[in-house]
Amino acid sequence: MAKVLLVFLTVIIHCTTTTAQTCKTEWFDIDDPSEDGDNELLNLLRIKFPNGICLYPTACEVETTSGVPVSQTGENVQPCNVVAGFFCVNNEQSDQSCQDYRIRFTCPASFCAAPPTPDTSKICKTEWFNIDDPSGEGDYETFNHLYIRFSDRLCLYPSACEVETTSGVPASETGDVVEPCNVARGFFCKNTDQSDQSCEDYRIRFTCPKSFCTASTTTPGASSTVTPSTTSITTPGEYILPILNA
Repeated sequence: MAKVLLVFLTVIIHCTTTTAQTCKTEWFDIDDPSEDGDNELLNLLRIKFPNGICLYPTACEVETTSGVPVSQTGENVQPCNVVAGFFCVNNEQSDQSCQDYRIRFTCPASFCAAPPTPDTSKICKTEWFNIDDPSGEGDYETFNHLYIRFSDRLCLYPSACEVETTSGVPASETGDVVEPCNVARGFFCKNTDQSDQSCEDYRIRFTCPKSFCTASTTTPGASSTVTPSTTSITTPGEYILPILNA
């Protein structure tokens, strides 16, 4: 009886229907089965996409990167879980290799709703910042390093960010494999993720409260470029927000 009840509960959890009160996130794929298996774990997803998943998802679903539901792959895996996420272990498969999977979550509709159009009279954009170039492992325009160098030109809690190449091409139009910029982490591009093994040279700017730019002496739209140092850049996802002196 206990076993039958457990199976029934699992079906209820993983077959939640999307309604007007819920929405689905984008598909996430942060791992591949090249080592021990494919691990799409929720705690790691939250680190890489801090604003991409609601705090309490109500359901999840998994499929291969080619769109085949996990239940149809024939692989020996447990259903995804809204607390842990999903994983597939290579040595538990008959051919000793998992397929490459992706996962998405069901959240309240309010989470996926587009944010209201900002009142431009209350916000402003900073100058463009460029503290790194892709000559090393990639181009890392990370928030913590930017704030350390430009604390008088960058607000502590930006509401948005945008990235383009130093020649003015938006990051989304370059063809580079990158994640969107993040107001807490900033932006990074890894050379090894690119087909030609080299990122473009990027710059980033942020949206701040109007009062911040009014008090700043910098000219909106200007650009600050710093010669990249030989000091290693913090690993993406391990950002540290600056602390203001009391």
